[in-house]
Amino acid sequence: MRQDRPTISIVGAGPAGLMAAERLAAAGCRVVVHERMPSVARKFLMAGRGGLNLTHSEPQPAFLDRYGARRDTIAAWLDAFSAADLIAWVEGLGQPTFVGTSGRVFPRALKASPLLRAWLVRLGQLGVNVRTRSAWTGWRDGALAFDTPDGERLERPDAVVLALGGASWPRLGSDAAWTPWLQAAGVSVIPFRPANVGATLAWSPVLRDRFAGAPLKGIALSHGGASVRGEAMIAAYGLEGGAVYALSAGIRDAVARDGAATLILDLKPDMPLDRLATRLSAQPARLSLANRLRKGAGLDPAAVGVLREAGPLPDTPDALAARIKALSLTATGVQGLERAISSAGGVALDAVDDRLMLKALPGVFVAGEMLDWEAPTGGYLLQAGFASGVVAAEGVRAWLDSAGRPVQG
Repeated sequence: MRQDRPTISIVGAGPAGLMAAERLAAAGCRVVVHERMPSVARKFLMAGRGGLNLTHSEPQPAFLDRYGARRDTIAAWLDAFSAADLIAWVEGLGQPTFVGTSGRVFPRALKASPLLRAWLVRLGQLGVNVRTRSAWTGWRDGALAFDTPDGERLERPDAVVLALGGASWPRLGSDAAWTPWLQAAGVSVIPFRPANVGATLAWSPVLRDRFAGAPLKGIALSHGGASVRGEAMIAAYGLEGGAVYALSAGIRDAVARDGAATLILDLKPDMPLDRLATRLSAQPARLSLANRLRKGAGLDPAAVGVLREAGPLPDTPDALAARIKALSLTATGVQGLERAISSAGGVALDAVDDRLMLKALPGVFVAGEMLDWEAPTGGYLLQAGFASGVVAAEGVRAWLDSAGRPVQG
């Protein structure tokens, strides 16, 4: 390998940064990855604690719709690195995958740690130098400055990939401290907002004390014309869980615009209204109302408790069934970035070109969640994060080629 091969500094050792590192090292670049935390990919490992959802198997049009206003931008990223490409890459690391009943794609091991270990071995074989406890602190005299245990370190690479993450789960490393440095260089940064996060509701003390932590299974939740089937969890502050997270962007924006957001909860989405009313009518009058709801509608105490939040329960089966099928709840906010799975906001997409190079800083590329896009959970976040790392790496190669520093491959 040539001794004068280009040197690339990558700042941030999450999925986007490590993917860019792999691609560039495989192309013959000398790659140094800086990570301010003591270990790499902490958020990636956290995401895999409940089963690492890599991507989704649904058809491409529906897949792309998950990215909302950023659909066309993400479509170009997925052209560079599709769901099929991600699955092949994971399996190439010796981690077989499977498609779950929901269409989500997981590694057979379910956890992120075996995949990350295999990936780090590959990166080591490619000569990638990973430096932990190396925190980027901006630029000094045109050089990248890093705070390390051995003092300040300056680097002047041929190109840079910034993959510093957004602002969610800051204790895992993504705290958006980089924002003022890019803004000072003329880069537009959209303020960060929480995404995939729980909704705040004013529960009664009785519900909060008795049922915080209880699940609501097999429900449908609707807001703003969108409806999601799944599960939610009663939290002391309101509702959280997959069904809530899928709607949280709309809830967040509605609260910011109107001060509140109306959610419609269907506790029995698989049972038509008339059938539910009939089943409730068939329950003996001698039973308590809670038992009639349990036997006739299959509602557990937590679900009944939520029903009571709208006031005294109706006397007639028809009215009771109507409340079960369309319980109105008022969200007054969403939880903050410290509790959010992901974030919206970040580097404005019009601040980068199609190769994810910053227009204000030639030779500096951006990837991952620090860009202004968002997506629901279900594999869409990781898929786009990985893909953006590939796009940035290809952008670096094109930049080096235009600068007379071509790399192999």
